[in-house]
Amino acid sequence: MIVLEAVSHDFDGRPVLDGIDLALPERRIGVVGANGSGKSTFARLLNGLVVPRAGRVLVDGVDTRKDVKAIRRKVGFVFQNPDHQIVMPIVAEDLAFGLKARKVPKDEIDARIDAALARYQLDHLRERPVHLLSGGEKQLVALSAVLVTDPEIVVFDEPTTLLDLRNRNRVAAAIDALPHPTLVVSHDLDLISGFERVLMIEDGRIAADGLPGEVLPFYRARMQ
Repeated sequence: MIVLEAVSHDFDGRPVLDGIDLALPERRIGVVGANGSGKSTFARLLNGLVVPRAGRVLVDGVDTRKDVKAIRRKVGFVFQNPDHQIVMPIVAEDLAFGLKARKVPKDEIDARIDAALARYQLDHLRERPVHLLSGGEKQLVALSAVLVTDPEIVVFDEPTTLLDLRNRNRVAAAIDALPHPTLVVSHDLDLISGFERVLMIEDGRIAADGLPGEVLPFYRARMQ
């Protein structure tokens, strides 16, 4: 479980998050908020991409400030733009990248890549140059590159924002099918409407926290 204790953060003296206390035990959690509200920073705190200026973020009791390597083994992160995440020129090479860093044996790397690509019917893209992929294919490859490392929790930052409707639906179905505890930051309210819990962040604070049927109408009203 992820726990935030009195978490605050700023960039160059500008407050971004202020005094957040949360426990996040649910399997599906959505996060909404206006641009600049602090929600992307909030997401990055959960796997150590950002370390809080004050307070603590704990993942199964491990402090993100003290052991970021252990945190990133536990919490996978999928970026809004897959081009910010995919680092290798060929699909299979990109999926292998994180596994090689963890000294996984080659035979196991190949087996994990095959299984990850098969999950989303991407087998035919194994040797494809990444720059030839569609936006939806890139996002699914980015997700596969996270899942192949076997994280315990997956965090998504705006995973459908750059996609057309068909690929949005493919990614939404992939998220829905994940067995992992998942937190999704999104402006796509339909994507998170069936989740167990939704947080609304406003001016760096939790402005609403509850069931989607409670929080999403409140958020819509605040955005008018």
